[in-house]
Amino acid sequence: MGAEQQAPGPGVRARGKQRKNPTPKAGRNLPAATAVGLGMLFFVLGGLLFFPLGFVLIVTAFAIFGVWEVFRALEASGTRLPIIPVMTGTVAMPAAAYFGGTESLLFAMMLSSVAVLLWRSLEGAAGSARGIFAGVFTLAWVPFLISFALLPLHTAEVATPKGLWPDVVPPGALEVATLLLLVVSNDTFGYLVGASLGKHPMAPKISPKKTWEGFAGSIAGAMVVGVVAAVFVLDRPWWVGAVLAVGMVTAATAGDLAESMVKRELGIKDMSSILPGHGGVMDRLDSIVFASPVAFILYSAMAGA
Repeated sequence: MGAEQQAPGPGVRARGKQRKNPTPKAGRNLPAATAVGLGMLFFVLGGLLFFPLGFVLIVTAFAIFGVWEVFRALEASGTRLPIIPVMTGTVAMPAAAYFGGTESLLFAMMLSSVAVLLWRSLEGAAGSARGIFAGVFTLAWVPFLISFALLPLHTAEVATPKGLWPDVVPPGALEVATLLLLVVSNDTFGYLVGASLGKHPMAPKISPKKTWEGFAGSIAGAMVVGVVAAVFVLDRPWWVGAVLAVGMVTAATAGDLAESMVKRELGIKDMSSILPGHGGVMDRLDSIVFASPVAFILYSAMAGA
């Protein structure tokens, strides 16, 4: 038998398998992740800039899927979440933030928490403390925090639009768009730099693949995007973009680590596999839910800049 007909050795087969594996060092199927990420960004920004009520519905849908993933993960670990009052609050909070503003969002969170307490108490004492804590925690983690992304769209002076923006895209919508771009920049630059240069883990016991090199790449990339967005999108001084970038990257990284800690506690790798290349919805929302309230605070603090 000629050399060209001989079966390849184990080393050749191993190298061939490595070349065919689409999942790189950082543990993600990059082509699928990129396609899904761009698709989500297209629909989210499209709704935000052209059909605000559609954006509210998208945020609500993401919150519902995220809460459902948390519910399934907790149930698998033996914690019974009072899903009916939690889901009711999940639907109510984004609408409260958009139509009613900050006060309505806080009231919806409080009312939902009381509903969880009463509902779980009526089901019996066994495991009630864990169920109540899990319900309030889930409400605060997912729908409450992500609803902060809708607060800049609420207009107190005029009727909040139920369809298209009446005249031009308001500054609040551009602020939310900048928030989303900075979160995407954090994830993109952190992945690119971390996958190629990452050597020093930030929190090896929680998320060993997240490195200080990736964090530095996120800061640098987000600052470029933030400065450009501040000058050309928000019509604000360049330093506003730099402050936003640092705040968004820090908050997004904290959100990512927080979700990783929850998943390690529950003994799971991803919340689900609904999004190819990304895992579950919560694996994408982990950064946004922490970044949204921080962005709201920073925008409010720098309102006069």
